[in-house]
Amino acid sequence: METCARYGLGVVLMLAGLLAGVGFGEDAGRAVYDKLPVKEVTVFKDGHAYVLHEGQMATDSKGNVLLDTLPNPVMGTFWAYSVQPGAALTSVMSSWQDLDVEKTSASLEDLVRGNVGKSVLIKEVNKNDSYQATILRILEETAAEETPATVATLDSHGYYVPPRPVVPQNSIVLLKAAEGIRALPINQIQTVTFLDEVNDTVSRKQKKETLTLQLDWKGREPESKAAVGMAYVQRGIRWIPSYRVDIDGKGKAVLKLQACIINELADLDDVKTHLVIGVPTFAFKEVVDPISFQEAVASLSGHFRSDNRTAYSFSNAIMSQSAYPYESRSEPAPSGERLNLGPELEGTEKSEDLFVFTVDHITLKKGQRLVMPLAECTLSYEDVYKVDISFAPPLEMRQNFNNDQQLMLAKLFHSPKAVHKIRLKNDSEYPLTTAPATILKEGRVLAQGMMTYTAIGNKGDLELTTAVNIGVKTANEQTSQTPNAVNWNGHSFSKIDMRGTIELTNFGDKPVRLEVRRSVLGGMDEGSHDAVVRQLGNGYDEYAFEDGQPVWWSWCSWPWWWYRFNTVGQGNWTVELEPGKTMTLEYQWHYFWG
Repeated sequence: METCARYGLGVVLMLAGLLAGVGFGEDAGRAVYDKLPVKEVTVFKDGHAYVLHEGQMATDSKGNVLLDTLPNPVMGTFWAYSVQPGAALTSVMSSWQDLDVEKTSASLEDLVRGNVGKSVLIKEVNKNDSYQATILRILEETAAEETPATVATLDSHGYYVPPRPVVPQNSIVLLKAAEGIRALPINQIQTVTFLDEVNDTVSRKQKKETLTLQLDWKGREPESKAAVGMAYVQRGIRWIPSYRVDIDGKGKAVLKLQACIINELADLDDVKTHLVIGVPTFAFKEVVDPISFQEAVASLSGHFRSDNRTAYSFSNAIMSQSAYPYESRSEPAPSGERLNLGPELEGTEKSEDLFVFTVDHITLKKGQRLVMPLAECTLSYEDVYKVDISFAPPLEMRQNFNNDQQLMLAKLFHSPKAVHKIRLKNDSEYPLTTAPATILKEGRVLAQGMMTYTAIGNKGDLELTTAVNIGVKTANEQTSQTPNAVNWNGHSFSKIDMRGTIELTNFGDKPVRLEVRRSVLGGMDEGSHDAVVRQLGNGYDEYAFEDGQPVWWSWCSWPWWWYRFNTVGQGNWTVELEPGKTMTLEYQWHYFWG
């Protein structure tokens, strides 16, 4: 309950993002620049992360904390809090403020600005002699004189452009020389020789987005520091899993999982990191929180282990609300550049159960990548050979296809192949996630496939290669046609009966287990060898296309009555085939045509 009390709402939200380079402005003689330490970061596979950061921060004369970096949180996920005894957070305000920013001097003007009070030798442009002087000060523009160009804007593509530093034009330096106070345009100085130790940094006023954490000290004198924190979701860190699978050929496989962490958000320094399998979906993932001035769009996600502060469930109450329309766009980083979070991993991440790997002491600078081992386990597996023969368009429709389409169909359905897979039984303590997997045997690479999500206790297949030692031949023929088999809405339809065979031959020297699936357009009636026959519904049913819609589906002009009579039928066989043996599977199906 302690964590909930800190947030003041009795619920810890799952958020992401990272606040780096957090600084403090100058107030009543107090000027402190420091970083708000990041305590934990939870990283999702889709590029979003949750960051909790907390620390003792300097306060101004009013007892408030000023942060000079503004995040781009997902709407509703930004939360700030106070853990300072006797100082409650009353509000958070975002605004533009002029802050002193310390930078390395990059010009003669910067050196002059950074060495006020120092004795120097000045040599002016087009003059031969130098003279000794003391730098008094540089005449600055006031905030009221700043131009609109010093505030944030959007470029022609709609991306956020940060404000430029305020740089006075024709800056004047006041020098105390022997003959008096000299006012000299800085651009008239050719060289400066410092007679004292030189300061190579300069403090400039810069208009920046700020967050002010306003604290109520309950009537007592504010302390110089206050313990505060904040958390939010923001796109910018992704982790990409990959597997190494070593099989022994006898039914044992050693799985090693590693993570590639891509950080395009901000620096991480000795941070506890949670890497999450699965990507939850929330209603406002594309809407930026109004606390931010920036235009980058972030996505919301999160679910964490219960033994960490960042691992509490986010209330689903928000899901009952309706998200308002928004304009989707590519997501630039806060500085305006696009995020480079590596390749997208196609898979079923959003349908995966959530699981968290926790790693302590991660240090990763912005722009760096880190590859590290996560887990290792030994699983049992079995060799499986699969033959999948998909349905083809009916003969009555193929006559309307052009030559290129006919050629493509011939390639699709000519000489089906058996595929060798290993079926892993997941007896480990964590689910197997969607990820690239390299399969090896005795140190030699066999193949690379895609590991699919496999829950604890379940089985999952990993493809090795085409099984060249298994021969597959198919044949189909029409056995009969019954005119006027059915009448509907005044129309007569014929029933066309079909027969098919699948011939399987084992050319290897070991028995193999074969799993065969044959799909047909129409109704599967029966099959030999204890076939399991089922119907997948009509074409309006998504289960008719469980492996995706065939490439040729859009070539067909389906009659208005087609779905009334014809479904997608399927026959499934599991057989053992001895070395050198041949087996023929038979099946019958029918469809209606009018």
